[in-house]
Amino acid sequence: MNATVHQGQCFCGRVRFQVTGEPVAMGYCHCESCRHWSAGPVNAFTLWKPEAFKVTAGAEAIGSYHKTAQSHRKWCKDCGGHLFTDHPGFGLIDVYAAVLPTLAFRPAVHVHYQETVLHIHDGQPKMRDLPAEMGGSGVTLPE
Repeated sequence: MNATVHQGQCFCGRVRFQVTGEPVAMGYCHCESCRHWSAGPVNAFTLWKPEAFKVTAGAEAIGSYHKTAQSHRKWCKDCGGHLFTDHPGFGLIDVYAAVLPTLAFRPAVHVHYQETVLHIHDGQPKMRDLPAEMGGSGVTLPE
């Protein structure tokens, strides 16, 4: 069986990586931390198991910062381009949807919607925080 491989890279192309197969989940995060990091009103995410993710070039140029223990954010030290966030407590890697140009982004959930500054009416579930299986309340909010 041939799994689909999607290539990604930073803004300048020094750091390159790939993801294989299908993401565990895709959606939007509305938390203040993601909004501040992405410099946008919402952050589009794709979540992958660590074994589906591989840095293929430029590992030495990857910078890391973690404001909290649950999110280790990565970027290119040369261009500052955002790459991915390691979520060690969840056992997942969040690869920003915008850096995977061949992946058909199909968001299925909004997380941390209680913090939203951009209301999106797309019929997808709006989680107050996170799903219960990820340690959140599991509570959904109206659109």
